[in-house]
Amino acid sequence: MNNNNQRSSLVTYNHITYLLYVLSYFTAGLLWIVPIFMNYAKRREADGTWLATHFDWQIKTFWYSIVWFVVGVGIITFALGSFGVSMMADSGNIAVGSVLLASLGFIIMGVTFIWHLYRIVRGWIALADGRPVP
Repeated sequence: MNNNNQRSSLVTYNHITYLLYVLSYFTAGLLWIVPIFMNYAKRREADGTWLATHFDWQIKTFWYSIVWFVVGVGIITFALGSFGVSMMADSGNIAVGSVLLASLGFIIMGVTFIWHLYRIVRGWIALADGRPVP
């Protein structure tokens, strides 16, 4: 396959992975894992081209989103899990603390959601314009 055909194929491939990331919002995240495997599968074919930035961008977006989402869920679980529920039953003051801590977890998850969507949209626009992402 010549260079132009390979580049065109990788551009189309990246469009598909960006689309799958967007569709994952409508499938409760079930499609979220598919594009990360796709990115790792074709990443090396883009080495040395501007398209490599899109593969790296999507991979980093995925992993940072996972980490921050897990942090948010962890905080919520700690605050409202069995430990938090038992504390809420014992003291009204601690209940407020548990709710505030859980709120922090929800804020982290919300910001992660918005950041992830921003990165997907920004990357997809750059791809459509034929530009690398930072």
